[in-house]
Amino acid sequence: MAAAILRRLSPAAAQRASPLLPLARAVSDSTEPLTVETSVPFTSHIVDPPSRDVSTTPRELAAAFRDMALMRRAEIAADSLYKAKLIRGFCHLYDGQEAVAVGMEAAITRRDAIITAYRDHCLYLARGGDLVAAFAELMGRVGGCSRGKGGSMHFYKKDANFYGGHGIVGAQVPLGCGLAFAQRYRKEGTVTFDLYGDGAANQGQLFEALNMAALWKLPVILVCENNHYGMGTAEWKASKSPAYYKRGDYVPGLKVDGMDFLAVKQACKFAKEHVLENGPIILEMDTYRYHGHSMSDPGSTYRTRDEIAGIRQERDPIERVRKLLLTHDLATVQELKDMEKEIRKEVDTAIAKAKESPMPDTSELFKNVYVNDCGLESFGVDRKVVRTVLP
Repeated sequence: MAAAILRRLSPAAAQRASPLLPLARAVSDSTEPLTVETSVPFTSHIVDPPSRDVSTTPRELAAAFRDMALMRRAEIAADSLYKAKLIRGFCHLYDGQEAVAVGMEAAITRRDAIITAYRDHCLYLARGGDLVAAFAELMGRVGGCSRGKGGSMHFYKKDANFYGGHGIVGAQVPLGCGLAFAQRYRKEGTVTFDLYGDGAANQGQLFEALNMAALWKLPVILVCENNHYGMGTAEWKASKSPAYYKRGDYVPGLKVDGMDFLAVKQACKFAKEHVLENGPIILEMDTYRYHGHSMSDPGSTYRTRDEIAGIRQERDPIERVRKLLLTHDLATVQELKDMEKEIRKEVDTAIAKAKESPMPDTSELFKNVYVNDCGLESFGVDRKVVRTVLP
């Protein structure tokens, strides 16, 4: 095992370590290799699974801890902003599932594409998204990553190949296969991670898209983030076969502990190599959301509080990485607490800056809907009075 190297990072080195937040304390920045075994074995369908032994470094573990802790804090803050009515509409929080976003990002590059459903805040941050722009978008401000027009469900970051953020259940799956088609057509050597939840796993469009992807050997990884309750219905009540990694039949699959950052990283690295040569694969991420399906769901009517507390105690992704850092003497308890304190300040500062961004002007209402200068007129309900001419 690597020896602990505890030293203060230079600002430049800290920035390289993570796209989300620079290290503020003397946590190990060593790049000495460290091998860690995944929490549980991978379970596979018509493919040999990857090794459980994952190569990492102290720097990567520290960055993963920091990134997941920032995501957790940001989602808790979003909960408060929603209850204060500063966030309106739908809002689906990701706390508990952070290892999927961070582990996936650790295995790929920004040239690879990601598309997901409406639980998208943390995936945007993992792709290098700006924290201020995230909160501005949540509050419908012009400084948001979608100019305040998308809100919680429609985050977007084109320069990092993050394509959202889609509100229709399962509709992003065929779009993701289309992204993979473009990647293959252009011979880019890149892949698409196409995320959906267990609640979307029975959608017909998923199987139609998967069939085409398999026929054309598209470089697409279908990632089922199985948090076990869909919109509030337990998976065993909604699916005759809840082994989602097997649902592709003729398409290989892998079941992954989605609460284990290193297991996700290993699975995504394996999947990327596989699809570039062989076509699609399904990854089922066994994960868990602590909040309800959305902010309108208390999340306690279809599961017990003891169940939620048990998952937090036994499988929490942040606590697992914390334990690794402490076990291998890569950080102290106080150093990690100090890092979390700095993260709270970072989130509070970002929220304050986001609030300074104005709301979109009413003239923006019809922009980006139709082609400009096409002469369309908008009438009132009586169909007699022209209310406005669209830009």
